[in-house]
Amino acid sequence: MFTYITRRLIHTIFVIFIISFISFSLLHFIPGDPALTMLGPDATNEQIEALRKELWLDRPLHVQYAHWLTKVIQGDFGKSITYYENVTSVILRSLPISLYLGIIALGFSAIFGISMGIICAIRRATFLDNLISTFSNLGIAIPIFWLGLLGIYLFGYKLGWLPIQGFIWPSEGFGQSFLYSIMPIVCLGLPSLAILARQTRSSMLEVIQQDYIRTAKAKGLREHTIILRHALKNALIPIVTLIGVLARILIGGSVLVETVFNIPGLGKLLVNAAINKDFIIVQAGVLIISAITCFVNLVVDISYGWIDPRTRYE
Repeated sequence: MFTYITRRLIHTIFVIFIISFISFSLLHFIPGDPALTMLGPDATNEQIEALRKELWLDRPLHVQYAHWLTKVIQGDFGKSITYYENVTSVILRSLPISLYLGIIALGFSAIFGISMGIICAIRRATFLDNLISTFSNLGIAIPIFWLGLLGIYLFGYKLGWLPIQGFIWPSEGFGQSFLYSIMPIVCLGLPSLAILARQTRSSMLEVIQQDYIRTAKAKGLREHTIILRHALKNALIPIVTLIGVLARILIGGSVLVETVFNIPGLGKLLVNAAINKDFIIVQAGVLIISAITCFVNLVVDISYGWIDPRTRYE
């Protein structure tokens, strides 16, 4: 297992290194002079030249990348032209909010999605199975932003039960934090919940038809023991892989959810930075999101190796 983890870790570091170069290159994909584009047409020649020197745009490309990578490793992504402060400080105010919402949404979708899928499998072709399957289809079909707007209109404007925008940490008041977070978390996690429910149902139906499950039933084992101890572990193999994919989808979905609910997370920050042409923040945000994605993939690979030991030797 140690060798398998080491191999996956080296692979992850290599991928992050490649992504760092792509992220660095974003600034050079801008048509024309990046400094002029960022500062706008009203900037003076002195301002443009000062920004070019600050970004090392007057140096050879390989020198720029080496300097930028060294700074990034030290935690310095540069200075924002919008907030007039270090990009690291700006991102550290937004990233925890996105991680908080994303982790809870993923946990919410995993717990309820897998549970609903198991129920559908063991109660196949019943009213409950049809009801959950219909709910899953709706959850997959409805766009996140439309679901958010519908929630704002219904629970915010019409009923007045929930606040329609903003974010409060639990430490500032758990009750208020719950009210502010429930709609974004549901909107973010509902599509993943629906997908997990369908995948779990399919995997469980395939597993419970295997011979060893019939043998367990013939031995007189209780149904919950057969499902939880024997069937679920083998059914989890494709589900764990899917959770890794859904975690990446949640990262993208957070941009829409944070924009709809005006939550000051990383997704909203990147949207504002792109609008304001603050490409230093965009550059850093892309690298951080990619690194988080690589870390999620690493965790999924390790979990996959634990569930199915055969993958350790592939």
